[in-house]
Amino acid sequence: MRRQGYYEWRSGMKSARTLENELLLKHIETIHEGSRGTYGWPRVHAELTLGLGMVVNHKRVARLMREAGIQGLYRRRRRGCTVRDPHAEPYADLVDRDFHVDGPDELWCTDITEHPTLEGKVYCAAVLDAYSRRVVGWSIDDNMRTELVLDALGMAIARRNPDRYSAILHSDHGSPLTSWAFGRRLVDAGLVGSMGSIGDCDDCETGVRRLVGLTLAYDWPSRCPGVDLSAARATPPQVAHRAGSDLIGA
Repeated sequence: MRRQGYYEWRSGMKSARTLENELLLKHIETIHEGSRGTYGWPRVHAELTLGLGMVVNHKRVARLMREAGIQGLYRRRRRGCTVRDPHAEPYADLVDRDFHVDGPDELWCTDITEHPTLEGKVYCAAVLDAYSRRVVGWSIDDNMRTELVLDALGMAIARRNPDRYSAILHSDHGSPLTSWAFGRRLVDAGLVGSMGSIGDCDDCETGVRRLVGLTLAYDWPSRCPGVDLSAARATPPQVAHRAGSDLIGA
């Protein structure tokens, strides 16, 4: 033990490292409270580095949160909500997991997420612009029928109105997305359909969430399972960037 460290301990003085940890913990608690208790150490670390510009190791953030008893919301999905139609003819994969584009309305990605509540399951369909990283269309309902994705796509088309055959809509092989009605809507709007490879969890999910740094954080039904489903349909899903910016917009 260092002699200086012993006398600092004896006098009750706190080391510079301890003071830095206390200040860092205050930032962590503020970010965690701002997320309504949903953020774990990966998102808290992203907020600190990307949002506040702090230089801090992720292991240090995880350790301080663990010692302070701060934990995010971890909810493992038991199964995916993608149900393939074996008789459908999917579109070719025009994206090949390359989600980098040069301008807006060149590549849209769509997906459906499932959220349990005490009143039943809530399904959220979202259409995301890969360039602007914004949700341009969304729809919420208590079922996963074709109308769910049609409503989300209709909102995106009405808000952005892309030129015919200039935008690619990339999705997985879910039955609502391979339905005749959805394909007809793409043709009428002049959108070019594209579907990722089968069984590749890093394909469409990457385009919608990981690659652009987004998480479909539509979490308040899971945090408040008694939520009114009619209110859920009338309220847009939250889409949180790692830096905490609001990305719902035109």
